[in-house]
Amino acid sequence: MKQTSEADAVFASDDRRPRGSRPLADEIRPTTFAEMVGQRHLFSENGALYKLVAAGRISNMIFFGPPGTGKTTAAEIIAKRSGMPLFRLNATTASLSDVKEVASQTGNIFGAGGVLLYLDEIQYFNKKQQQSLLEYIEDGRITLIASTTENPYHFIYSALLSRSSVFEFKPVPPQELASALRRAHEYLCRREGREVAVADETLYKLAEFSAGDVRHGITLLENAFYIADGEITTETFDALSSSSIGAFDRDGDVHYDLLASLQKSIRGSDPDAAVFYVARLLAGGDILSVCRRLLVIASEDIGAAYPLAAAVTYACCEAAKQLGMPEAQIPLANAAVMLATAPKSNSACVAIHAAMADVEAGLGQTVPLHLHAPLYVGYKYPHDYPNSYVEQQYLPDDIKNKKYYEFGDNKTERASRAYWETIKGGLDK
Repeated sequence: MKQTSEADAVFASDDRRPRGSRPLADEIRPTTFAEMVGQRHLFSENGALYKLVAAGRISNMIFFGPPGTGKTTAAEIIAKRSGMPLFRLNATTASLSDVKEVASQTGNIFGAGGVLLYLDEIQYFNKKQQQSLLEYIEDGRITLIASTTENPYHFIYSALLSRSSVFEFKPVPPQELASALRRAHEYLCRREGREVAVADETLYKLAEFSAGDVRHGITLLENAFYIADGEITTETFDALSSSSIGAFDRDGDVHYDLLASLQKSIRGSDPDAAVFYVARLLAGGDILSVCRRLLVIASEDIGAAYPLAAAVTYACCEAAKQLGMPEAQIPLANAAVMLATAPKSNSACVAIHAAMADVEAGLGQTVPLHLHAPLYVGYKYPHDYPNSYVEQQYLPDDIKNKKYYEFGDNKTERASRAYWETIKGGLDK
């Protein structure tokens, strides 16, 4: 017989929480929209989703946003309100046979009115797999609620998008996240039958560090509860994760301050500061936010001055996501240094902002007839002319003389300007 050590005896007698029980975030998952934190634009009494569900309008939906912002919780609440059986699949492990199995449930008495399928991480379904969902959606057997952390307009099949309403979930603000942490703390104390103190200021700083992710914050709090000696402090969190060291010594939203500092450092051509802020963000385990910000910087701040910057940055970010930590830091550092030392231009960014302003003002609604498809009446095919250029109108009549793009003062754009001034005979001077 195996001997029981003194430590084993302590755990056997004092471990009140059954092994294998659900994580705290699942135990206290909200069951109504009123209990949810964040997403007021969706779930307040004036929120779009709140009104749709209240009206009994349960249609196909796509939820996108960062982890821990309430996408799964919202799906469960909607399913409860709809009265339809809820089935959950994760696209990282599910297959077409799993989808067919869900659809087959509509053949029994419980699913006769259709079923609701919550498909998490839908971006991991390829085009064929996403297409397979259409058959079940269109005949009403399945009402789909899909979630993704990626931009759905880039990763989800257009036919599926056209049949769904898209709702964005945003990071939960620290003030609201702190209230969820307080609720979790009070629940833990009741469940475990003991009091472990934690100051409001400590919970707020934990909410800041959690960067809008409720699940992450509750998980850290739950672990801190079990190792705290009477009171949870910032030092308790430091003992749990070295990545939290220094995260609580600043006011404001640390996560977004670091991202903003990274972009400003690169824009200011400071490779040392750029690498430092990449390191700070990676120390918190945040690869995706670093990748997204570097991709934005490549087009917003480097742009036409070094057009290959976007492609190089994309390659580095994809490599980082494939590698994971700690190796991910190497391609991300390469991207940050390359962007910081590259020539800078925001000419394309300025151009699109100006064009968007005119679009939002209702200008340019009617495009020239010779640009219409498929007739091309009066259209001059540039490749039939010298240097593949011929002067003709491309902008709508009401903005035909607008200038959105101005060449930047850098080597690449100066060369482009000289080339086109030669080809166009100085027309754009």
